[in-house]
Amino acid sequence: MRQYETTFILRPNLGEEQTTEIIDRTVAIITGDEGSVICLDRWGVKRLAYEINKEIQGYYVYLNYAAPGKTVDEIERIFRIDDRVLRYLTVKLGDNMTAETIEAEKQRIADEAARAAAEAEDGEGEGEESDDETAGEDTAEEE
Repeated sequence: MRQYETTFILRPNLGEEQTTEIIDRTVAIITGDEGSVICLDRWGVKRLAYEINKEIQGYYVYLNYAAPGKTVDEIERIFRIDDRVLRYLTVKLGDNMTAETIEAEKQRIADEAARAAAEAEDGEGEGEESDDETAGEDTAEEE
């Protein structure tokens, strides 16, 4: 198996039910072909860089997974047929993924997410203090 990441953009006016249906169908294709989902992120509605099919916003979904090459072909075939998918991009990240490397990658992503959450939590409290410290330094230099 190989490791891939696919980012796709859905129409923003779809309901939660249709959005979940498309994501679940994509995950089912991966798991049906003996693949494994490493990370699934719903980035939500964001403004597009340029208009696509008369849409100025899109619902972004990021999917990191390990699967055989035929799975990518099937996912992209379904995306081409489905009018609710505005754009998609699949990138191969690595070759020869084993069960152990898949679990290690899942753990690494979970650790990064936990560390980022902790830094964001710490950064909120420190950000206010550092502004006060910086203001004090500026006045000291001016004198």
